[in-house]
Amino acid sequence: MPAIATLTLNPTIDVAYEVDRIVPTHKIRTTHEYYNPGGGGINVARVFVRLGGNARVIYMSGGATGAALDGLIDLHQLVRTRVPIAGPTRIALDALEHESGKEYRFTPAGPTVSEAEWTACLDVIDRTPCDWLVASGSLPPGMPADFYATLARRLAARGIPLVLDTSGEALRAGLAGGRIALAKPSRGELEALVGHKLESVGAVAGAAMGIVQAGQARIVATTLGHEGAVLSHEGGSVYAQALPIEAQSAVGAGDSFVAGMVYALATGAPIEEAFRHGVAAGSAAVLRAGTDLARPADIARLLEQVRITRL
Repeated sequence: MPAIATLTLNPTIDVAYEVDRIVPTHKIRTTHEYYNPGGGGINVARVFVRLGGNARVIYMSGGATGAALDGLIDLHQLVRTRVPIAGPTRIALDALEHESGKEYRFTPAGPTVSEAEWTACLDVIDRTPCDWLVASGSLPPGMPADFYATLARRLAARGIPLVLDTSGEALRAGLAGGRIALAKPSRGELEALVGHKLESVGAVAGAAMGIVQAGQARIVATTLGHEGAVLSHEGGSVYAQALPIEAQSAVGAGDSFVAGMVYALATGAPIEEAFRHGVAAGSAAVLRAGTDLARPADIARLLEQVRITRL
């Protein structure tokens, strides 16, 4: 049974509501409230465990909201290692408006982290055995942009592959250090990295292949939202068209993608087959409103529909 560890430096309590209509000033009554532990690595672990793997979540939390996050993680029966911090854990809000079908998402920057707090994360990881480590999510204020590059060096010395799913300068600096087994940018994150728009699937594949050829990441899986996803590795690039499903929520689709792909890789699947699992898992995540993430039965059903085309 594959075992991974996930690192979430800026976790959240994910709160989701459904409302009939959003209007200013007036008190808006909500229905179908959901409360879940959130943040990239925690979400990946939730799906990975559902698929049958073992996962340990490593995360920073603090304040009264940090205690609440700990409790929510325990409700999901995840094995956890909490790195305490002084600042309060953030709360993210997702609201689905029935009248328009639009989803509104509010995400704070998160607490400022001290050097002693983020170096404690590295020390915890040094003591954590795992087959893969998934570092997913943004860096909170106070952390150096090259944190993920430092993490990659330490993991490489132990022979542990690093999966990186982040954005902005954290992604740029992380890739610059090399030693990334799998990077999963969105199209927007890849465009920000290369500094220009990527208007076609071929342009996305070319930019991602540049990362592979530069030795920064062995595999790059770029998600394109409603257009599908592109996989680039030393064997070339392939494209998976988006599945014809009705999306209820975009929350956790990328994290579910990562969980599905890493689970397949960790159980010995070839890279392109693992990519198909990622696409199926990402698609499964959007089937339900709120923050429930992908379910194995939906992943298995959708996997049969995933087709890839060589570019």
